[in-house]
Amino acid sequence: MAKTGIATINWLFICGLAFCLGGAVVLSLLPMGPMGTDCICPLSGAKPIIGDILKEAPANQHLQAAHNMAVLVPFRDRFEELLQFVPHLTKFLARQGVAHHIFVLNQIDRYRFNRASLINVGFRFTSAVYDYIAMHDVDLLPLNDELRYEYPSDAGPLHIAAPELHPKYHYENFVGGILLVRTDHFEAMNGMSNRYWGWGLEDDEFYVRIRDQGLRVTRPKNITTSKNDTFSHIHYHRKRDTQKCFNQKEVTRKRDRKTGLKTLKYRIPSVHAMSIDGINITILNIILECDINETPWCDCSGTQASAASNN
Repeated sequence: MAKTGIATINWLFICGLAFCLGGAVVLSLLPMGPMGTDCICPLSGAKPIIGDILKEAPANQHLQAAHNMAVLVPFRDRFEELLQFVPHLTKFLARQGVAHHIFVLNQIDRYRFNRASLINVGFRFTSAVYDYIAMHDVDLLPLNDELRYEYPSDAGPLHIAAPELHPKYHYENFVGGILLVRTDHFEAMNGMSNRYWGWGLEDDEFYVRIRDQGLRVTRPKNITTSKNDTFSHIHYHRKRDTQKCFNQKEVTRKRDRKTGLKTLKYRIPSVHAMSIDGINITILNIILECDINETPWCDCSGTQASAASNN
């Protein structure tokens, strides 16, 4: 009886070992994901060909697009919105025959959310292939097909989410929500400021950059809908990070002539292909770097920051 028990144990051990070794062999044969390098190189090569996104486009749509748009979506913990955003926007743009690809700019570092810096990273990654970008909030869905995501004119950026159409923000200098910018214009403006950690004001500073570059914001004309039915705002009422610490309030109210594309510091440790409802998108995992001497408000969680915010 004892010998039988020992034999059973030995047999189980051999089977378990074989299973583990077999699993290791199988894993070694599987294609690996993105390598853990410090930097993923920007895109390069020929401009993309319109594919499945144009299945709903008019029959006379040319396969080779004159212009190609990179949809840059600053992102952190908004998966529910993303599941709605991707199929909705893809169908919307397909009806217009707009060649595009969606890039989700996923901030994975420990610092506060920095929408502007993420857009700068997305621009650096895509600008060799795409000739204009859409700076696009993940929670704002266009409903009116009169909103044309066309290549911006020489005048300057095209603001799709115009103040008279946006469901929430109506001041004249507002350029948030959805803004289309040519790559040459974005480069000339040195991109966006990198000083805006937390929520708000980065768009207002960018408006000043547009003006200082001698450009002007253009907006859709003759739109037949209003602020109540031009967009669907699918924000899930998450608490926004509006905290101000150190001298953040003072500094971020001024035009930033120091930071932008040329001072951007970041790493992209991985890039992932993802499919939502059969639509292929690209996820960039982004680690932003913060110079605590320049912008200590990238982290307002410490005791010193809490004390400074109360002054």
